[in-house]
Amino acid sequence: MNGDLLFLAGKNAWKRIHDGGLGPEDVSVVAGAAGAAKWLIISELDKVIFSQWFKDRVKPLLLYGTSIGSWKLASAALSDPVSAINALADAYIHQKYNGRVTPKKVKEECRKILDACFPKERISEILSHPVMRFNLTAVRCRGVTGSEKTPVQFLGMALAFMLNRASRRLLSIFFERAFFYDPRENPAFFQQSEFPLQRVPLDSDNFRHALLATGSIPLVMNGIRDISGAQAGIYRDGGILDYHPSSFSPKQDSGIILYPHFSTRLIPGWFDKNIRRRNADPEHTKDMLMVVPSPEFVSRLPYGRIPDRADFKTFDGRDDERITFWKEAASQGKRLADTFMESVLSGSIRTQVRHLETYPV
Repeated sequence: MNGDLLFLAGKNAWKRIHDGGLGPEDVSVVAGAAGAAKWLIISELDKVIFSQWFKDRVKPLLLYGTSIGSWKLASAALSDPVSAINALADAYIHQKYNGRVTPKKVKEECRKILDACFPKERISEILSHPVMRFNLTAVRCRGVTGSEKTPVQFLGMALAFMLNRASRRLLSIFFERAFFYDPRENPAFFQQSEFPLQRVPLDSDNFRHALLATGSIPLVMNGIRDISGAQAGIYRDGGILDYHPSSFSPKQDSGIILYPHFSTRLIPGWFDKNIRRRNADPEHTKDMLMVVPSPEFVSRLPYGRIPDRADFKTFDGRDDERITFWKEAASQGKRLADTFMESVLSGSIRTQVRHLETYPV
């Protein structure tokens, strides 16, 4: 069972864990990555972390994610994280699309998930949680990337893709970060943002729109227009700039950033997925602990892989097969949850933790 999970830590986090183990109070931030259906494999791990490991915590805990990573962390910030994460997983797994899939249909399906899991009357529960402080990013589009006309938006995304290959900073021509934060904390994230940045406090009026925006994948789903409290414009998936967020943390040591993840790679932005040389800067990951399914664990899953958004096409017309696959993969994630708890409670994590900087990706 101990071979199911990898503990990969940046240089500061590695020394801290190697010397003294890991307790709930050592963690200052929990991060969540974009990746659509991939998150299902760590949903059981998320449940045990928030319902058991953090259950007696009293010090505020910052949560920060993009896209599905923010949806799962919003679930964790509800009063019953197990029920909330179960509800999100169930709603996500049972998405179905009949006929041609359009951005409008995807947006409607995501609204159904939003209504089922985050009804407006429960938003105050998240924003008043005694411990959890929830934050997310979306992007505000500039120029042609803000168009909802598919050919125009495609042109904008193609230009962004090509310029990104030359320099990630060129994406500032097309996008700016919109950081939506819990106003009780206003964390010192993105103090050195490489992109234009606006900071927007979350409230009951903009919470659901911000959550929908950060999951609005370009060309797959319509964007969200004119979010309350934010600058006017079209907002899309936060993963465009922060696919696997890593550059957000302040420079000063403020504790360990716990990162339940489904990959040993931290990909900076959506357009970097196929640029193998482009990964997170070690300076940004020095306080991170990534908790990741091992290759051996993944090899034993149905089809020998983690669920993926592409499965909607792979199993087109065979939703029952996809749903069975996704449910079984998520269920097998219980081994990850058990391994995590055994490792942190026994202290064996001290010998299991490995250096993130030297682990192959």
